[in-house]
Amino acid sequence: MFLEKYDVIVVGAGHAGCEAAAAAANLGCKTLLVTMSLQNIAQMSCNPAMGGIAKGQIVREIDAIGGYSGIVSDKTAIQFKMLNKSKGPAMWSPRVQSDRMRFSEEWRLMLEQTPNLDFYQEMASGVIVENNKIVGIKTALGLSIYGKSVVLTNGTFLNGLIHIGDKQFGGGRAGESASFGITEELVKIGFEAGRMKTGTPPRVDGRSLDYSKMSVEGGDINPSKFSYSDITSPLTVQRDCHMTYTSPLVHNLLREGFERSPMFNGRIKSLGPRYCPSIEDKINRFADKDRHQLFVEPEGWNTVEVYVNGFSTSLPEDVQFKALRSVAGFENVKFFRAGYAIEYDYFPPTQLKHTLETKLVDGLYFAGQINGTTGYEEAASQGLIAGINAALKVKEQEPFILKRDEAYIGVLIDDLITKGTEEPYRMFTSRAEYRTLLRQDNADFRLTPKSFEIGLASEARMRRMEEKFSKSGAMVDFVKETSVTIAEANPVLRAKETSEVTQSDKMFKIFSRPQIDMQDMMQFDKIREYVSTHELDQEILEQTEIQVKYSGYIEKERNNAEKLHRLEDIHIPENFDYDKLKSLSYEAKEKLKKIRPVTISQASRISGVSPNDISVLLVFMGR
Repeated sequence: MFLEKYDVIVVGAGHAGCEAAAAAANLGCKTLLVTMSLQNIAQMSCNPAMGGIAKGQIVREIDAIGGYSGIVSDKTAIQFKMLNKSKGPAMWSPRVQSDRMRFSEEWRLMLEQTPNLDFYQEMASGVIVENNKIVGIKTALGLSIYGKSVVLTNGTFLNGLIHIGDKQFGGGRAGESASFGITEELVKIGFEAGRMKTGTPPRVDGRSLDYSKMSVEGGDINPSKFSYSDITSPLTVQRDCHMTYTSPLVHNLLREGFERSPMFNGRIKSLGPRYCPSIEDKINRFADKDRHQLFVEPEGWNTVEVYVNGFSTSLPEDVQFKALRSVAGFENVKFFRAGYAIEYDYFPPTQLKHTLETKLVDGLYFAGQINGTTGYEEAASQGLIAGINAALKVKEQEPFILKRDEAYIGVLIDDLITKGTEEPYRMFTSRAEYRTLLRQDNADFRLTPKSFEIGLASEARMRRMEEKFSKSGAMVDFVKETSVTIAEANPVLRAKETSEVTQSDKMFKIFSRPQIDMQDMMQFDKIREYVSTHELDQEILEQTEIQVKYSGYIEKERNNAEKLHRLEDIHIPENFDYDKLKSLSYEAKEKLKKIRPVTISQASRISGVSPNDISVLLVFMGR
């Protein structure tokens, strides 16, 4: 049936698998996407939304590299919000509420229009390895499909086990069977495997809710979008979300079911996501809180199905139902389906290289929840990097690796392979030490040239980025070089209750004041004329403002990043014998032998490796 060999085989068509398949195919590799259900490509298994704190930055990075997540999110959005606007731009994070059904449909249509990409619906049940090199996969029907590289993106399907109260049954997600065979084969080869847990809330009938008892959560008045390309446009109409709260009564009703909860009675032994806990976990951990927020999120433009964000649970259905009916606005709620928890296999990511290729098997890549992460965005970014590197390996080209000061994706992958994770890993802005450099507004500046160089980002994207870079840079130069008089400046400064000037001053100095924004600057005739003459859009004006107001912080972080690069440039030989360094601590030797860091910089980030151990390595390396 499959007579020819594929360059790249991608197993799983969730967010990681879709990005991996698209990237490999767009790089010119003959690619096969294998999934258990072609009807559920890029399924939003949990919340119907993309982006959020730090996650929004990742989606913009995916888009800047040439992935599809940003475009699909824009095309299927029902609401857009820029979170954290009250803070500095390093914290601004775009988020869209999505139409769940259209999101999956749009992904499938985009993939079907991607050259070099084939599809096959069946369960992958194993891998074919010869001489520590991947050569293909096996399916449940007994087929062998051969390929030069394989990307595993199995999500929650590997030996998936669903829990609802005292009931448990196999499944990858509600209504879909689990996948068996791959874990067992990989463990036989020598991989270490573990178990993790995640959960999801009930879905309810929006017609049964009383929205008058909830507060309205609308989108931005002037919404933006994810994709840097001009093939998508900001929303002109948006759907509202709503917010309500739990109460002491709701908490007491939920506590009545704790003895039947798989989380508390010991049936679930694996760890769930710390930063997205179940409602029972929140009540248990934050016993002093008498209420918790619930976000009531529509699942699309036309469907009545509603996602109850904040009520993730694995309690028995009757307990879920009784408690939710005591929430304001939910008195007559009807369930579409109950919430549940799911346990699944993962492989500690310290077994991977920065390319997401496994250390044990040449040409085999892992991406997404198989690496212990949680979230669509984290999965999609790993899929993109794994797909790119699987293709580049086949083409015998240099790997595509992003450093910590280049992208949140670089932070994510470095954290995973250097530190590992024992609970589902979620990205936050606080994980990035260079977050002033890694803003959502400049992902195209940072990453499009790198992607264009390997042939993934299109020429149109590159030219668009160059134009934006040039125009924003020129406007920064303009405000540095152009002065305003006392008569021009002081009325604007007086209105913003900031100290007036006593002589003419450069616009840059006026603009740098925290009280002054672009809207204030547009009161100056010279600025208005410049913007009009050069036809500058809102994106360029925003970029200019950030470059002016945060130039000192940006420069400081850039200098710190350059210091880090000095350690990044000191490479450690692949088979380095740490045992011969007697001055290394025992713990450092064990960790270094397990992780096998590529550079001194990576070694310094390993838990258990002290500054003294790094000094020993530097001395040995002649530094």
